[in-house]
This record gives sequence, C-alpha cells and structure tokens, in this order.
Amino acid sequence: MRKIIIAVGSTRRPKLKAVSEALESVGSALDPSAQFEVTGVEVESGVRHTPLSREDMMAGARNRAEELRRIARERSEPWAYFVGLEGGLDVIHEGGRRWAFLENWAYVARDSGRGSFGQSGGVLLPDVLVKRVVDDGVELANAIDTFAGGHGIRDAQGAWGVLTGNRITRQDAFRVAVINAFAPFFNEGLYRSAGATAGD
Repeated sequence: MRKIIIAVGSTRRPKLKAVSEALESVGSALDPSAQFEVTGVEVESGVRHTPLSREDMMAGARNRAEELRRIARERSEPWAYFVGLEGGLDVIHEGGRRWAFLENWAYVARDSGRGSFGQSGGVLLPDVLVKRVVDDGVELANAIDTFAGGHGIRDAQGAWGVLTGNRITRQDAFRVAVINAFAPFFNEGLYRSAGATAGD
C-alpha cells in the first residue's frame, strides 16, 4: 500500500486531528489503495491574528498551503497535498445591524498546482465578543478564554465548542471545511462534468 503524505500548515492538535478525521472519511475516495499520513508544519498565514472577513480567512488558508508547497520544493519533501486552515470572523452588516460569524476555512492544493477552498459554516458570535475582537483588537483566542473563564480553549474545544455547548468543536468545524475543500479532488468527475474543476 503506497503512502500519501498530507502536509498541514499548523502544528496545533485540533487542526491536525481535523485533517486526519477528514481523511478517514474521504481517503478511500481519493485513493482506495493508499495509506494517508498527516504531518504538521508551522507556517505563517500572512493575515492578522483574527481575520475579520471571509476574504482574509480564505487568503490565510491559501497562504499557508502555498508556503507548504514552497517548502516542499525547497526541501524536496514528498508531500502530495498541502492543507492550509484559517479561522476567523465574517463581519457583515444586514438589517441595520452588525453581525459576526465565526467561520473556519480550508484550502487544499496538490503538488501539481490545483487547489480548492472549503468552509465550515458559521456560528454567530455574541456582541460582547464582537466588541472585544473587532473593536478592541483582542485576539479571539484570548477573548474566548476570558469570556468562558478558561485557558487554552483554542487547543481544546475552541470558540465553536463554547458557543455551541460542545455540540460542534473547533476540530469538528475544521473537519467539515477540509472535507469540503477535498470535494473537487475525490469527486472530480462530478466537478468536471458540471463544467468546473478545482481552481488553479
């Protein structure tokens, strides 16, 4: 059985476990004869610590994946896929009110250059957290610790877990985003037949 190595642009446990769980779900569709291995490499996102727009989250995820691809070429690493993950807030104005949704984004790229985005869905942030993060510039990881009276929540259930009563954790949300980002790869025929392929 051949081994396919997936490089992830983070060493944080919830992100790595999210990718591993996603591969348990989609790996056989990607390559039924392969064994998948996940390796984490700390890379920069190129965006602020807590992105405040969908565009910034997407850019952060893509930047991480592209940096992994650069490292792989420089070091001749045998990585077949590059996964960038980014969480943050999608701040929008609707109905005369400001809304902020916590979202997680993934960008998956092949060594060939193809890539695709996936998103987790979103959960509404309470106004008190929106003020701390958006208005005061506090990193979400720090704001959620104070809000929930905990420490290191980002590496446990995350803000997702706090806001949903652990019905959806940070790891769960990233897992969904990763599966969605892999869809054009494991369901390639459908995307091609619909006249669309994973973007370059």
